[in-house]
Amino acid sequence: MSDELTKDATDSQLFHDLDAEASATEIESLCMQCHKNGTTRLLLTRIPHFKSVILMAFECTHCGLKNNEVQSGESIQEYGLVHQLRCTSKADLNRQIVRNNTASISIPEFEFTAPPATNSSLTTAEGLITRFIEDLAADQDQRKEAVPEVYQAIEVLLEKLRNALLLPEEDGETESPHAFIMVVDDPTGNSYVENLCAPKPDPKLAIRQFRRTREQMIQMGLLNAEADDSQWSEREKELVGQGRRTNLRKEMEAAKKVMQAVREASEANEIMTFPANCSSCNMPGDTRMQMVDIPHFQEVIIMSTTCEHCGF
Repeated sequence: MSDELTKDATDSQLFHDLDAEASATEIESLCMQCHKNGTTRLLLTRIPHFKSVILMAFECTHCGLKNNEVQSGESIQEYGLVHQLRCTSKADLNRQIVRNNTASISIPEFEFTAPPATNSSLTTAEGLITRFIEDLAADQDQRKEAVPEVYQAIEVLLEKLRNALLLPEEDGETESPHAFIMVVDDPTGNSYVENLCAPKPDPKLAIRQFRRTREQMIQMGLLNAEADDSQWSEREKELVGQGRRTNLRKEMEAAKKVMQAVREASEANEIMTFPANCSSCNMPGDTRMQMVDIPHFQEVIIMSTTCEHCGF
């Protein structure tokens, strides 16, 4: 337990909130194209309402090679996650998306699915579609000569993808004919689609948990391909148990810190105020708290919340 707590404390020091003042760490590293030294920039950060990620960017001043990558700073989650985003305006195309390299992207209206990528990436819905267009259009000249029927089918898909980028600036009374649903399916649970209404639920974004299949466990390296069904079930239970213990440990540590802060404020005869969401409308507000020592009884905590939005 002590080792796990030490790891949490270290993580909190390594990963900082994403802001304009965040500075990257520069490391000299070998360029795999010209085999001379280039520069890798690392930024360990936390994305609001999500998790910790590692942003990496490499640049070689000798041959001009550039690339970037994002890796999750978290362990595999208890369950896989499916994000379903309804894109109807430019604001939806500009949503921030963390695509883990285990996540597949699909657009049901276009009957299109992109398999898991080689690297993880921090991008937007528009960025993903633009990348799909570039990849599909790359070999169209060769297909036109060799397999014209495949060429024609991809041209139809390319037209749909290009039209998807022509969404209006804002939602109107009628939905755009180019509106579509983007599905991000990640068995590790470490992909993310930005919620524009956070901390409230987003009406255009649906998130669903799911249990991983045997095939997904094998692809992720969590299960031997020759393992039987009983070993698969035991391994899945082990992962879920680890996640629950981690969550419980984090909650206990957070509770201890809150109690300590309340006790110190009470000893100074001060009322502690901290931000919290309203339990009625979920809008941000303030909660006031003070610890009171009742004679011949025990210490009790008095809490008060008033919501300026709904009056709760």
